[in-house]
Amino acid sequence: MTTSANDNKNERMQRLAAIRPRLVSFARLQLRDLAQAEDVVQEALVAAMEKDASFLGHSGYETWVFGILKFKILDGLRSQRRQGNWRPWEDELNDGAIERQFKRNGRWEEAARPSNWGDPEAAFVSERFWQVFDACMIAPPDNIARIFSLRELMGLSTEDICKETGIKENNCWVILHRARLRLRACIENGWLAEKA
Repeated sequence: MTTSANDNKNERMQRLAAIRPRLVSFARLQLRDLAQAEDVVQEALVAAMEKDASFLGHSGYETWVFGILKFKILDGLRSQRRQGNWRPWEDELNDGAIERQFKRNGRWEEAARPSNWGDPEAAFVSERFWQVFDACMIAPPDNIARIFSLRELMGLSTEDICKETGIKENNCWVILHRARLRLRACIENGWLAEKA
């Protein structure tokens, strides 16, 4: 192996080590079991190292690794169901909190109106934004964060989410709506408030 190839391999191994805590956090959110989360992350990291040569750079390296993890998590969810370790969903959602954000005509209450985020592209390159985002993803109850992650971060369709979790489609849409509202409020309180 050439020096350049060794350097690239070492660089990627360092990057994998650096993102490992985020991978474990993400897997734990989905699987709700630290040991199983550690296992699927380890499998994803091994797969990433084994398939390192197949990484073509069409996406970011971290995105590619998270894509591998996504399939390992889905395998983990299926394994939980087969082994009878699937935790039933509890409806922890508060209808009143959501309804208070809107007037009877469906428009936002003034106090609940979304804040101006300015340039969204600038937010996405801010490390502080992602720290607040990660904290906000940990804050909601497990079922809300898990459904949101399956949809928005893992890219599953509503149909697939319902199949994997055993919830009904209308319940899934309600959970997604509530998750987005909670996430927006958390980010506005934790990130936008700092900018003001």
